[in-house]
Amino acid sequence: MIALADYETDKPYKGHYKRDLADLQDRLEQILVAYIVRGGRAVIMFEGWDAAGKGGIIQRLTTSWDPRHFDVHPIAAPTEEEKAHDFLWRFRRALPAPGDIAVFDRSWYGRVLVERVEGYASEAEWQRGYEEINAFEAQMMADGITLIKLFVHISQAEQDHRLERRLDDPWKRWKTGLDDYRNRGRRGDYLLAMHDMFARTDTGGAPWTVIAGDDKKAARIAALRLIADRLAAGVDMSPPPLDPEVKRVARAALGLD
Repeated sequence: MIALADYETDKPYKGHYKRDLADLQDRLEQILVAYIVRGGRAVIMFEGWDAAGKGGIIQRLTTSWDPRHFDVHPIAAPTEEEKAHDFLWRFRRALPAPGDIAVFDRSWYGRVLVERVEGYASEAEWQRGYEEINAFEAQMMADGITLIKLFVHISQAEQDHRLERRLDDPWKRWKTGLDDYRNRGRRGDYLLAMHDMFARTDTGGAPWTVIAGDDKKAARIAALRLIADRLAAGVDMSPPPLDPEVKRVARAALGLD
């Protein structure tokens, strides 16, 4: 059983952060190439508290990736068009094509988190949502998609510190709004919903991984290392061969013969 209280730590990262980050980003760049040339597909999904650092992890995850082969989907309230369909419709539309990776900043788990807590979904709808989500994820994996589910957790004290910094820094104020404080005031309700979510959707094929986020550097390294390991396990990581005809023409053109 996942208990979020087990992931509250402010211990600083003990490695060489810049070097370790650069090494991971180099590895992730090679992994995306492997997905491109072999037609792999992957979904990397982030959930977590407001101000938990999801955006910072995603920024460092994608910094070395070819922008033609990944998309980041920041999930907000559904549009009127999206409300006209079942709640998973907008996520099905965003699943990656062969050779691509999709990154979700929040996800379909909104049905059993914010929609449950804030009353946007009826109890029957969010209770049914667990089964629908498990079926959706099982279908993704049946279709050959590598699915990685991360939850970035921070303590109340650390969240308060980060929210305060957003108020103090004029270039960070755009990141905060009334929703942050409404959600903060219902932390107990969200914790209950989160633990129910883990209990009912932490399946063998699509497990959750919780990232301790109080120290941003440690969280970024832990998340990127986990993502790299999972992505690499889902695709042949041997270097792609050079087309013999391309090699022949290139050598002639470059005067290498």
